[in-house]
Amino acid sequence: MGEFVLKLPDVGEGVAEAELVEWHVKAGDLVREDAPLAAVMTDKATVEIPSPVEGEVVWLAGEVGDLIAVGSDLVRLKIAGGVQEPVAKRVPRSAKAKAATEAKSAPANSGVPSPLRGEGQGEGGLAPDANLAKAPSPQGVRESARPESVRSAPNRDAAGSFPRESSKPLASPAVRLRARETGIDLRQVLGSGPVGRITHEDLDAFAARGPGTARAPALRVQTAVEEIKLAGLRRKIAAKMAVANEHIPHITYVEETDVTTLEELRTTLNRQRRPDRPKLTLLPFLMRAMVRAIAEQPHLNAQFDDAAGILRQSAGVHIGIAVQTPAGLMVPVVPHAEALDLWACAAEVARLSGAARAGTASRDELTGSTITITSLGPMGGIVSTPIINYPEVAIVGVNKIAVRPLWDGRAFIPRRMMNLSSSFDHRVIDGWEAAVFVQRIKALLETPALIFMDG
Repeated sequence: MGEFVLKLPDVGEGVAEAELVEWHVKAGDLVREDAPLAAVMTDKATVEIPSPVEGEVVWLAGEVGDLIAVGSDLVRLKIAGGVQEPVAKRVPRSAKAKAATEAKSAPANSGVPSPLRGEGQGEGGLAPDANLAKAPSPQGVRESARPESVRSAPNRDAAGSFPRESSKPLASPAVRLRARETGIDLRQVLGSGPVGRITHEDLDAFAARGPGTARAPALRVQTAVEEIKLAGLRRKIAAKMAVANEHIPHITYVEETDVTTLEELRTTLNRQRRPDRPKLTLLPFLMRAMVRAIAEQPHLNAQFDDAAGILRQSAGVHIGIAVQTPAGLMVPVVPHAEALDLWACAAEVARLSGAARAGTASRDELTGSTITITSLGPMGGIVSTPIINYPEVAIVGVNKIAVRPLWDGRAFIPRRMMNLSSSFDHRVIDGWEAAVFVQRIKALLETPALIFMDG
């Protein structure tokens, strides 16, 4: 028998280290060639590391959340034959990569910025602090002690979206594979992990008691306290939020908007749309309105380099759309919205939000925004205080639409009303400028014909 040492490979982005976000094996496991061993996260993507050989796992490099240097030992395997040289090959481009983004900084509160690039997680989140890296543990990681990975966030729908009853159960690829092989329907398994994530122990318990057993826990006092390490995307989001909150003095401006006419127009356009066109939501109208408003106040479409004291104002309007995904809030970017019509905006929002939720959005699709929209749709509440997607200087928040009475000078009439809750960097944008911007968007949404007029 011999030992095979697998070193953390170059995952293809030129990074010096990656965060360990999930183990698919534990010490003592027998693995086949090409079987997934671990998942690591770089600044923008989660990559699964396969085993180059067949053997028994005898050592793992640490715990979920640890930072592992490229080229350092990741896994040691006992194999048939003599000792082989450590391997640290570059991961093929075809390796399974999932966008996890630091999320373009979440900008809104809910979206944490939508900051989580919805609310604060911004595009290009902060790189992990090298001082956080831990020395590899000489002991194998036990499955039962495995911290929750980045993908444990609740499943939600797209940009400005809400939970769906049909959401896929939360579980790692290894748990899903085992469930398929044993014929267990994960939708019937109660997860005990963070945010309801299903573990191997949950599968064991389910198989032992049988699917017909009641899942409701007994009524008893619960005294356990679980410590959950912030790892992967969630840790990046936390860092990005802290930076945005520390560096940006926010001013939030809220205004109500009558969208009755716009909703009538949207309904009519959807009813008459061609089969090859996407369904219109509120977002494409808001994007077009923002493009018109930015043309009059271009300095709101910018990123502020506070260290250099420079405001980088962009001619192109690259709008980030906060999207809730199983991994957390991400912000895919619709580039050059100024060159897209209503239908093209809708198509891009649908495509990018779908890619973000599926984990297939590319690095380029998750970076480069100059202003962000955060929306929670029907869950949007009445008012929010979105956090700016650092280093941007403005974020537009959308609250829910509700029928409210509006005085027209003679009587109260029912109108479909929606609040816009928008935040601005008070270092470079005054309150008056913020109000002018929001009022311009309000006027365009209340008289949507103006959105389509030239000049």
